[in-house]
Amino acid sequence: MSIEEVKTELPPNYEALKVSANRTSNWRERLNAVEELGRWNNPKTIDVLKHRLNNDTVYQVQEAAYHKLKQFGEDVQLPARKKGDLIKGVTKILVRIKKSLPAGHSFEEFKEKLKKMRLDIYDAYEGERGSDFDKWLENVWTSL
Repeated sequence: MSIEEVKTELPPNYEALKVSANRTSNWRERLNAVEELGRWNNPKTIDVLKHRLNNDTVYQVQEAAYHKLKQFGEDVQLPARKKGDLIKGVTKILVRIKKSLPAGHSFEEFKEKLKKMRLDIYDAYEGERGSDFDKWLENVWTSL
């Protein structure tokens, strides 16, 4: 692992990074923003990193923010991995999406409709489940 130069001023693209760090429908963009913000030891970047640490739905993003803050010497704790639903009321939302599709619809149709209607849910669970996402979603779809 290479040692990167940490700067104390505000990054020139701070506002764009802040927007990316808070984009609820793209966990990869949030993760990239955390990595970039972690190169700038500044009160404003630290504030954004702490927000991601304490509020992100995807544990991988929380972990990245935690490691960056620790590198800056911040006194932070890594939150416990959430148990149960990442997003409150997700089962109800998934049932509604399934019921909105015609009888006999395929799993792929359900997956696409979820992605179109609730990208935030799709993205959070895809980020959290990783390569098991499709299998997990199909099991949920079958059980609804």
